Amino acid sequence: MDLLQVKNLKMHFPIKKGLFSKTRGFVKAVDGVSFNLKKGETLGLVGESGCGKTTVSRSLLRLIEPTDGQVIFEGSDILQLSKKQLRQIRAHIQVIFQDPYSSLNPRLSVGQIIVEPLKNYEYLNRRQQRERVAFLMEKVGLMPEQSNRYPHQYSGGQRQRIGIARALALNPKIIVCDEPVSALDVSIQAQVINLLVALQQEMGLSYIFIAHDLSVVEHISDRVAVMYLGKIVELATDREIYHHPLHPYTRALLSAVPVPDPEFRKNRVLLEGDVPSPINPPTGCAFHTRCPQKADICVHQEPLFRDLGDGHWVACHIG
Repeated sequence: MDLLQVKNLKMHFPIKKGLFSKTRGFVKAVDGVSFNLKKGETLGLVGESGCGKTTVSRSLLRLIEPTDGQVIFEGSDILQLSKKQLRQIRAHIQVIFQDPYSSLNPRLSVGQIIVEPLKNYEYLNRRQQRERVAFLMEKVGLMPEQSNRYPHQYSGGQRQRIGIARALALNPKIIVCDEPVSALDVSIQAQVINLLVALQQEMGLSYIFIAHDLSVVEHISDRVAVMYLGKIVELATDREIYHHPLHPYTRALLSAVPVPDPEFRKNRVLLEGDVPSPINPPTGCAFHTRCPQKADICVHQEPLFRDLGDGHWVACHIG
């Protein structure tokens, strides 16, 4: 059974102009995204900057209010809940933000940062709070005796571990990881990824892992969804995506992944032109303006997002 179902999620930001701020159009940041997430699974969400990955995560958490769609968690549509009902759901769906420098309050000690969710949701006395903070800090590889330190006294990787500990405080079922390693050094990235994998195996967590680095996504994900201009264009298991990509955009992304071998020469797929504006997306397939394989049908008819077998979904007339 699916733990989370996202159906036709849309986030259109209005463009207001003029003296009376009339709506003149919409930025279609997310335009009909659908996927599911199973218990204990990691779904990777990848694509170029500006394709809508972070907007998807913020929409399903209702950090911004989506324009349309459904986000069903354990039978309840999150987008239809009252503030009181949403508060209870949020204890089960936590988030790790991209920037460990700006996502932590510099005025609070590490212990205060980690215990803050517990104060909001659980009635624990001070001794229980200290014990919980110590447990969580040990869980993410930090020293509990340093809980009185402030975020600026920690390195970038340690700060991200603090963010992970805060996300774990309420024993969530789903954690949305919004590019959690992109601001870290490569050696530290591996440590944080390995920590997330170990925590998932131990605690049965489900992740939505957002990234633009496909090599990182390959290491942690069970399935991968590729986004372009606010839509998912391909969705499959990580093995299928990396070894049998069907969409031309997915092939182009994979061809750009560096290989640590100076003797190896890749056949790069170079895309011409720029990403179209989400204010006025192209007719037909949104990728046809840059696609090296486009046909006449691509210009006039939008491809259906269809299952080609074994859970391999693609939106392409050619693939």
